[in-house]
Amino acid sequence: MSAAFLHLTSLQALTVFFLLLAVLVADAEGRNHVYGCPSFSCGYLRDVSSPFRRRGDPPGCGVPSYELVCTDAKATIRNLSGTFNVVRISYTDSTFWVVESDWGTQRSCLLPRVRHASEYESVDGSPNRVGTTWRTWAIFVNCSQPMENNGIYKPVACLSTNSSFIYVTTSFRYPRAANFEPSCGYLTTTPLGGPGMMVPENASYPDIVKFMRKGFALRFPISGGIGECLAEWMRKFRKDTEPSNSTGINDRIVEILFIDTRFWVCVCQVLQLYQLTIPPWFIPITIADMWILKFILVLCRFVLMPLTVLMFLAHKYWKTRITIDAVEKFLQMQKMLSPTRYAYTDITAVTRHFSDKLGQGGYGSVYKGVLLPGNIHVAVKMLGNSKCNGEEFISEVATIGRIHHINVVRLVGFCSEEMRRALVYEYMPNGSLDKYIFSSEKSFSWDKLNGIALGIARGISYLHQGCDMQIVHFDIKPHNILLDTNFIPKVADFGLARLCPKDNSFMPMSAARGTIGYIAPEMISRSFGVISAKSDVYSFGMLLLEMVGGRRNADPHAESSSQIYYPSWVYNRLTQPDVGEISGAVDMHELEKKLCIVGLWCIQMRPHGRPTMSEVIEMLEGGADALQMPPRPFFCDDETIPEVASYYLSSELNAIEEEDE
Repeated sequence: MSAAFLHLTSLQALTVFFLLLAVLVADAEGRNHVYGCPSFSCGYLRDVSSPFRRRGDPPGCGVPSYELVCTDAKATIRNLSGTFNVVRISYTDSTFWVVESDWGTQRSCLLPRVRHASEYESVDGSPNRVGTTWRTWAIFVNCSQPMENNGIYKPVACLSTNSSFIYVTTSFRYPRAANFEPSCGYLTTTPLGGPGMMVPENASYPDIVKFMRKGFALRFPISGGIGECLAEWMRKFRKDTEPSNSTGINDRIVEILFIDTRFWVCVCQVLQLYQLTIPPWFIPITIADMWILKFILVLCRFVLMPLTVLMFLAHKYWKTRITIDAVEKFLQMQKMLSPTRYAYTDITAVTRHFSDKLGQGGYGSVYKGVLLPGNIHVAVKMLGNSKCNGEEFISEVATIGRIHHINVVRLVGFCSEEMRRALVYEYMPNGSLDKYIFSSEKSFSWDKLNGIALGIARGISYLHQGCDMQIVHFDIKPHNILLDTNFIPKVADFGLARLCPKDNSFMPMSAARGTIGYIAPEMISRSFGVISAKSDVYSFGMLLLEMVGGRRNADPHAESSSQIYYPSWVYNRLTQPDVGEISGAVDMHELEKKLCIVGLWCIQMRPHGRPTMSEVIEMLEGGADALQMPPRPFFCDDETIPEVASYYLSSELNAIEEEDE
């Protein structure tokens, strides 16, 4: 039995129970009258009671159609298209046995009265309520010619004549004649046996006569009648709710909605049998209630139940999908922790065939791209065809590829196919720092500027001390400081960077590297000291002074020769008694003064006179009052500014040009 059937049975059986309870309450008076009728004896039958009655019993006792005619020797009933003797009544299985009354006990050649099987289906003229309980029928046919080679039908010699040949057969459950010759026709039929009595098929006529003399069983309404209707309803319900391949969903809905019609017809017939009355409003109201419950049941079964299952499956799917998405996101993040090698076709797809150019650098062009899946925006730098490309490419991948810091730009991937090389970085939507600090309008507040300087210092300090190998950038300048969406600075462009052990205090270098204006003196002449991480400190100091003043350190368009070299001008302003602001008419801001002092400490000529980047961070995190003025840098002497500055600037330029060659 399916789960749907169990669900429907439990709900509808509960509904029918309450409806039956209401019927019984409404009919209490009539029922008490029926149950008050005494039992009686009829012939050799004892303790006969409802639904049977005797002639002359009160109207409320028994069913009129089950009236018995009683004599001392027998009990007869006259409602089966003739007169039958009632030989036994069983209240256990609600059956009574009858035999045709005109069959004598000595006759050995019997033929039932001519009638059809439907005449046995009712005692009181109400079909489909009181039916037979037998399973075997005896079917008689009359032929004008003898049958030949037909093993199904057995001849009845005692009933046959020279012109009429009678045959009989037994049929299990189906009371109809079939498979006989054209000269034959149906004659009559009779049921055989009942509960506990099985008649074999293909029995001989003498065996059939033995069963005919014992009679056959008929069912009668069980006590109260309504229970029989409920049993009939359950049988019909089970049949209509079993799965069927021949009916569609619309037919199934109609079957379920109209399944109770038989039950209510049965209830009305039983009430009529017992001559009981109920209020006229009861049946319409109960039928309406039943239809409402049916509608709710159909709605639950065919709408709400599938919808619930669908929602459950959707919930399971999305829960699984979220888990898969979380795993995929984790795997993507793990993949992004180390640079990925891309094919050149991937690079063209990411950049949409290099359609969105962000800028042009000394070593190639930069394009905007999108990585799938995830729609991750990236910046793709295509390296040009110069002799430094291989060295810069190796330097970028070897250094930035192992770095993960909030203030260092991340290398997402790279491409190297023959001479085509590309570096894929995370995209910085706010571009580089130089377009903000050299703008005609002040872009950042002093607090924001101090925060940016602190972020840059932390990024450089991480390169110097946070990795397994010390990384010296050698090209710290505003153009190589990128800003993300929240203006968090990130150190970028590691084409000139070098790796060295942390315990090494100097780095062997065959040629100067860097950008004019930011390159440390020891990169030009070893007489100033050895090349080390302090070279990045010098470049950071020059960057810091440019961030404060909003101008480049060497300005050929300055108003006087004393202002051409910007650090010298800053130092003079800080050491004069009437200290003023650098580029305005108001007093110098505290953060402005602090940034200038830190910058001057970083650009000391000798590397041992400069602080480390960790010390620079401490100075930027503290206040200006705690800082001391550094010694005057050698380039800041007024008498030597034009000559020395010019000499070292030209020397730097020549060195860089020699390296490029």
